[in-house]
Amino acid sequence: MTATTDGSTGALPPRAPSASDATAEKTTTTAPTRTAVRQDTAEAARRATARATDHLLSVQDPAGWWKGDLETNVTMDAEDLLLRQFLGIQDPQLTEAAARHIRGEQRADGTWATFYGGPGELSATIEAYVALRLAGDAPDAPHMDRAAAWIRQQGGIAAARVFTRIWLALFGWWKWDDLPELPPEILYFPKWFPLNIYDFGCWARQTIVPLTIVSAKRPVRPAPFALDELHTDPRHPNPPRPLAPATSWDGVFQRLDKALHLYRKVAVRPLRTAAMRAAARWIIERQENDGCWGGIQPPAVYSVIALHLSGYDLDHPVLRAGLASLDRFAVWRDDGTRMIEACQSPVWDTCLATIALADAGLPADHPQLLKAAEWMLAEQIDRPGDWSVKRPQLPSGGWGFEFENDNYPDIDDTAEVVLALRRVRHPDPLRVDAAVRRAVRWNLGMQSRNGAWGAFDVDNTSPFPNRLPFCDFGEVIDPPSADVTAHVVEMLADAGRTHDRRTRRGIAWLLAEQEPNGSWFGRWGTNYLYGTGSVLPALAAAGVPGAHPAVRRAVRWLEQVQNDDGGWGEDQRSYQDKEQWAGRGASTASQTAWALMALLAAGERDTETVRRGVRWLTETQREDGTWDEPYFTGTGFPWDFSINYHLYRQVFPLTALGRYLHGGPVGAPVVS
Repeated sequence: MTATTDGSTGALPPRAPSASDATAEKTTTTAPTRTAVRQDTAEAARRATARATDHLLSVQDPAGWWKGDLETNVTMDAEDLLLRQFLGIQDPQLTEAAARHIRGEQRADGTWATFYGGPGELSATIEAYVALRLAGDAPDAPHMDRAAAWIRQQGGIAAARVFTRIWLALFGWWKWDDLPELPPEILYFPKWFPLNIYDFGCWARQTIVPLTIVSAKRPVRPAPFALDELHTDPRHPNPPRPLAPATSWDGVFQRLDKALHLYRKVAVRPLRTAAMRAAARWIIERQENDGCWGGIQPPAVYSVIALHLSGYDLDHPVLRAGLASLDRFAVWRDDGTRMIEACQSPVWDTCLATIALADAGLPADHPQLLKAAEWMLAEQIDRPGDWSVKRPQLPSGGWGFEFENDNYPDIDDTAEVVLALRRVRHPDPLRVDAAVRRAVRWNLGMQSRNGAWGAFDVDNTSPFPNRLPFCDFGEVIDPPSADVTAHVVEMLADAGRTHDRRTRRGIAWLLAEQEPNGSWFGRWGTNYLYGTGSVLPALAAAGVPGAHPAVRRAVRWLEQVQNDDGGWGEDQRSYQDKEQWAGRGASTASQTAWALMALLAAGERDTETVRRGVRWLTETQREDGTWDEPYFTGTGFPWDFSINYHLYRQVFPLTALGRYLHGGPVGAPVVS
């Protein structure tokens, strides 16, 4: 017998199907016609599933993992060129390959967007423009002139976000005095004090600490050209703006920033020097084995700059490893262009691919599933990280998102890896059980006070970080979300913890978080379709019946937002305008799959709504078993940072088709 996560003994229980039995047909079609349609749709689904399975198996790495490209926007490429310019390590071939990619992403109006089909975005357009200037594009070239004119119409550099203006300040294109202060002394704030570094989400924390050094040093490299054409008035590049009322939070923090600018002039030099040294130590202690920081590009870039400013030369092992890690974010394409990934997602992609293949009917002991399980087992993290600041007594046991990110395992990946491992018939089941128990214990220990789960930290909900003038881009805290909580609940139910009080608290939180229209907000995927596609399978796995009012409301919403072509889609603009865009957008393979996974979990398999969705997937599949999906359906920061996970278009449709054919994650086929 083996010990379970609650201290009792006994093997982990077998997996239970998460989808309900098929419900009665809702239409008035006669039985023979209904049977014929069902068989025709099922046969098409079988063919599509076989093709998709073959393709997904063909792209597995020999080591056992899967990884699709992680596409974001051209600011990654622009900042890579700016970094190389700052450090003096430009490479002509690399610069031209990056410039070709940036030019290829420019819209007809001269702007750059942050997601496919989206509107022009000011900061992205400024950074892309400057990168092309560095690559040699003349300011009077037609594509550059259009971009500059649009930038001026939007208010010029002065209207850009803080991070863009920091990059420009590094070359004297913007004044450091006109940027918010970020003193390194914040590292000395105790953990109970507002605005201590652990009040920030891990991605923000990893970025802010190196930026405290940059902000204190205020370096300026000689600018290779002027940027007067990007100001509305070059003589007055930063026109004064009135402060918000002193009685408002914005007004309070604006005045706090002014006080910090004054503090800079009187800061005690030994204290500031000690704080910068502490920041440098903090950065070095968190460098991963592959040289990166947190497995994501922004903290890595700023950490390299901060350490270089702290006296580390480019040949120092820390910086050599850091720069080498940044090179690994580059995707070289067949056309000779070079795209920078903001991050890489092998753990996430591998667990999702494993789930998809298992749910599609691949034998649980298939050699490639066993290889994937071996790789995932080896990636489990067995040491504490920043999460243990708030949970010092909790043993580790999670998984990260990237190849190397031991400091920041995440709750979402951990839940999905457990679901994936539980689908594989491993020759050493006790080893898998032990890994699962550690993961379940860690995820349960990371539950927030309200009963839900965030992505990386516990109770990371301070209202203050988002109000700092410095933090004008993206989320800087990590509050619990419906999609992460749903994945944890689904995992706990799968591991036999349905009746654990902590699981029940998670379910209660999910039910309370349902939107009035019946959907759930999607924090890490776009958006209400992702949230709903995550929650309904979790509720079904936890035993919430398909007749539950919350489930019925969600089903009605999904029926209402189905597109005329039978698919589902949702634009990134739903994060800004819920009324117009929630559940609305061009049909995509991944979002159609999320809707189908939700409906199948709710017991809607034999409805016309589901059949139309399945037909959309089968009819839009390419001959090689793949789907096209230029639209961005992933989320880094809602609205501010969108992601196109290139493997989403493969794994989620395969999961949905498999569950349509097999009635859920496991079980005998329900289609004759």
